[in-house]
Amino acid sequence: MKQVLRIFDLSPTINYRIEIMAGLTVALAMIPEAVAFSIIAGVPPLVGLYAAFVMGFVTAAFGGRPGMISGATGAVAVVLVALAQSHGVEYIFATVVLAGIMQVIVGVLKLGKLIRLVPHPVMFGFVNGLAIVIFMAQLTQFKVASDGGEVWMTGEQLYTMLGLVALTIAIIVFLPKLTKAVPASLVAILVVFGIVVGLGIDTRTVGDIASISGGFPPFHIPEVPFTLETLQIILPYAAIMAGVGLIESLLTLNLIDQITETRGNGNRESLAQGGANILSGLFYGMGGCAMIGQSLINISSGARARLSGIVAAVTLLIFIMFAGPLIERVPMAALTGVMIMVAVGTFEWISFKLIGKMPWSDVLVGILVAAITVLLHNLALAVLVGVIISALVFAWESARRIRARKYIDEQGVKHYELFGPLFFGSVTAFHEKFDVLNDPEEVILDFKESRVADMSAIEAINVLTERYHKQGKKLHLRNLSNSSHRKLLNAHAIIDVNILEPTAQRQNDKY
Repeated sequence: MKQVLRIFDLSPTINYRIEIMAGLTVALAMIPEAVAFSIIAGVPPLVGLYAAFVMGFVTAAFGGRPGMISGATGAVAVVLVALAQSHGVEYIFATVVLAGIMQVIVGVLKLGKLIRLVPHPVMFGFVNGLAIVIFMAQLTQFKVASDGGEVWMTGEQLYTMLGLVALTIAIIVFLPKLTKAVPASLVAILVVFGIVVGLGIDTRTVGDIASISGGFPPFHIPEVPFTLETLQIILPYAAIMAGVGLIESLLTLNLIDQITETRGNGNRESLAQGGANILSGLFYGMGGCAMIGQSLINISSGARARLSGIVAAVTLLIFIMFAGPLIERVPMAALTGVMIMVAVGTFEWISFKLIGKMPWSDVLVGILVAAITVLLHNLALAVLVGVIISALVFAWESARRIRARKYIDEQGVKHYELFGPLFFGSVTAFHEKFDVLNDPEEVILDFKESRVADMSAIEAINVLTERYHKQGKKLHLRNLSNSSHRKLLNAHAIIDVNILEPTAQRQNDKY
C-alpha cells in the first residue's frame, strides 16, 4: 500500500479537497478543448476525448511534473490533420504509437535536459504566443453557422453570450478575495450552469459542438499494413509529433517549475509522454502532450500533487461513460470565460516592461517566437527559430569580445595573452591580433584565459603557425586547458604546434 501511495504521490501532506476540486475543474475545461482539437485533426470527437483520458491519467500518475495536465492538444492536431485527410484515422493511430516510441527513446537516452538550451526570451515568446492562441481560440464561440460559413453573433444572442462570459470572469476575479476554499473556476462554471438551466436561457452548450457520450476506450491495434511503405508514410508525421509534443511538454514543465518554485524531471516526463502516446494509439486516441491552459487552471486552483491530474482524467472518463447528457448541457460561455482568464494569466505582462531595458536581440527573439506561434500554430518551429537566433547572437557577441594583451619580456620574446573563447565566430578577429612580420623570432600564445573550442579554432592556430613558420619564426602555446590540449593532440595529423610545457590540471577551469 505504501508503494502505491508513493507512486501516485499520495501523502498525508496533500490537501485532498483542493486536489479533487481542481481535478473536477480541469475535467470540465478539457472537454471543449478535446472536442475542438478532434475536429481540427479531422477525427471523431470521442477520439480526442479518449486521448485526453489516456494522456491525462498516464502522465499524471507517472510523469515528471506533478500538477501538469496532458491531453489532446492543438499542436498535435495541426500535425495530424493532413495525414487524416490523405490516409484516414487508422494511420493516425499508427503514427501516435510510433511517436510515443520515439519519445520513450528520448527519455531512455536522457535527452530531456536539452530543454535547458532554450533561452529565457524564447520562453517568454512561447508563453505569450500560447496565451494569444488560447484567447483567439475562444473567439470562435462568438460565431454561429450560416449559409456562407460562420458569422459573428448579433443582437440578443451576442448580449447573452457576453453577459454569461462576463459573469464567469467576474466570479473568477472576485471570489478568491472572499474565499479560497474552492477553486473559483469550478464555482464560476457551476453558477453559470445553474443560471442557464434555472432561467431556461437559450445559449450554446457543449452538446451543440458534439456528443461526448461513449464507453470505455476500446483496445484497438491500428488497421494498417505493417510494411515499409506504411512506415515511410507515418514516419515524418510521427517525428514531428514527437518533437512538438516533447517541446511543448518540457516548456510547460519549466513554466510550472517557475510558478511553483519546484523542479520537475524532464527525462521522466519524456518517458511518460511516450508511454501515454503508445497507449493512446492503442486505445482509439489521437495522442497529445502537455496542455498549458489546463495545467495553469490546475496550478492556479492550488493543486500541487499528482492526485488532481488523476482525478481530472478519471472524471473525464466518467463524464464520457455515464454523465454525457448532463455535461452536454454545460454552457460554452462558462468554459469560454474560464479559458479567457487562463489566457490572461498565462501572458507574461512583465515582458512589456522589459522592452528598452533588455538587449534588443532578446526582445526581438521573444516577439518573433510569439508571432510564429500565433500565425503558424507551430510551436516546434517557433522554438527552433528562437534558439537558432539566440545562438547566433551569442556567437556574434562572443566573437566581438575576444582580445589579446601583448608584451615583450626581458629575453625579447613576444607574449600574446588571449582572452575569450577561440571558435568559428572569433577566428577572423583572432588573426587580426597578430603582427607576424614585425614580431620577434620567438612568440608565445598564452591560453590561460581562453580555450580552443572547435575545428575552426584548430585550423586558425594551424594557419597562424604556418604564417610564423614562413617568416622563420616560432610560435609556442602555453597554459592550454585539458580539453584544448586534447583537441590539438587529436588533430595532430593536420597541425604541428609547439606546446611550451605540459598542460596543468585546472581545478576551476572556466572553459
